[in-house]
Amino acid sequence: MPPPTVPTTTPFAFHNDIKCSVLDKESSITYLDLSFETKLYLPPTECPPGEASPKVKAPRLDRYVRPSEWSPARKNIMLCIACVATIFASFAASAYSPGAEQMAEEFHVSHVAVMVGITSFNMGFALAPMALAPFSEVRGRKPVFLASGIVFLVCNICCAVTPTYAGMLISRFFAGVGSSTFSTMVGGLVADIYHARDRNLPMALFSGAAVFGVGLGPLLAGFIAQGTTWRWIFHVQTVVIGVVLAVMAVCFRESREDVILRSKARALNHWYESREQVGLFDHYQSPSATSPQRVRWKTQTSAVSAPLREQVVASLTRPFCLLFTDAVVFFFSLWAAFSWSVLYICLSSIPLVFEQVHGFSPAQSNAVFASSCIACLVATALGTVQEDLTRKLLILRTTIKDEPETRLYGSCLQGPLLPIGLLMFGWTSSPSIHWIVPTIAIGVATMGILSIYLAVFNYLADVYGTSASSAIAAQSFCRNALGGVFPLVTTQMYKAMTTGGASSFLGGFAALLSFVPWVLVFYGKRFRERRSVCSK
Repeated sequence: MPPPTVPTTTPFAFHNDIKCSVLDKESSITYLDLSFETKLYLPPTECPPGEASPKVKAPRLDRYVRPSEWSPARKNIMLCIACVATIFASFAASAYSPGAEQMAEEFHVSHVAVMVGITSFNMGFALAPMALAPFSEVRGRKPVFLASGIVFLVCNICCAVTPTYAGMLISRFFAGVGSSTFSTMVGGLVADIYHARDRNLPMALFSGAAVFGVGLGPLLAGFIAQGTTWRWIFHVQTVVIGVVLAVMAVCFRESREDVILRSKARALNHWYESREQVGLFDHYQSPSATSPQRVRWKTQTSAVSAPLREQVVASLTRPFCLLFTDAVVFFFSLWAAFSWSVLYICLSSIPLVFEQVHGFSPAQSNAVFASSCIACLVATALGTVQEDLTRKLLILRTTIKDEPETRLYGSCLQGPLLPIGLLMFGWTSSPSIHWIVPTIAIGVATMGILSIYLAVFNYLADVYGTSASSAIAAQSFCRNALGGVFPLVTTQMYKAMTTGGASSFLGGFAALLSFVPWVLVFYGKRFRERRSVCSK
């Protein structure tokens, strides 16, 4: 019968009150389901065949703890590593643009052709998580993080030393593949280690890290390119990525519950097998046992584990299935994709506007991205407290239930900052208006973008639980695919439509999408009840 589900703070309890009986290798093996609540019992100590028999040391099981029960220090270490990695994944995407003019001269191609490097990076960033994120839900987070981190590091080195334009595009694509997990899978990691009620703060920090990195890239890379060459943009990244990867290899721990449980079962089974090799066949697993048992542990996931080929197929299809069959994922993906694209439009529009309208140098125009970074810090601080305010002002004082839709209240109010910022930027970018005004507008739009980003990650993590990485990968695909295209057409769009016209067009579309969280606040529960089978 299954063992009692009584939590224990120690890996084993001792149970020596049962009389030993003789078991041998011919005795049948009992397979039992293992859970985190399973109370384990050591075999009786008086049964070994003789004092000369070698003793087999019991495994340490304190490492196989449910991630949501880790100590705050352990969770903070994991979150810190993940957020730093996220910053430099976003940094790698945007830091490319300040060196574009130097690359165009060296590779003898046009500026638009050089900007394809952003597109190729984003394509890798968009496609890879569609397979890697759900695969991590089966095989574990840590091996996927480390393997993709190595790819990111190697390809960044290739970007720094490549002598050809084609080599740059290929290296950028695979750099996007490698860096993608540091953005898309961190949302799943946060869902792994934090309960829903504690998730807003880490999600706010993660979302802030992703947006902050996009602004930090051109801010620092502009000065690097001006003081040295474009190749040092990649050399600096290589050093930082190498350090982050080394820290991750040492300090990062697996966070998927089912993967940890399978590892625990393997450790116990290996111990039992080692005991049996020296003649110790008695394995007691519960106080109610009346006779010895040869026990092996299994988990529900290991019992129904599909072949690797089927797992790979499922990993590849699940995010696409969610994207095209689940209304919540589809509209959130559209909302996040557009807002993220605005950040990439800024990579081209800010230098264009500030150099032509205000006479800035390339380094000065890239310094304008400091506005985005500062706004990101402010919005992150607001994001960390907005849920507590929501609970105090609404949930605890009214009949509103604490459901996933409460995560959207902040974006309902802050989301309109995106169209406001875009309109403000477009119609204040004039020589007669001080440059600080459109700079502030960029910060306002960034605050709106971050509120959208935070709402999307929080809501998807709450609703999709263990499949959160797949749902986040689906919206990430749309977000990065669209974000990779806009830098190619931004200059032409702003020249053809003027700064005011192009910004008004984008602001109008952003205003329409501002209704997405309002719709989900009122009808989200109905959508959740009719969720796609892909998420179940």
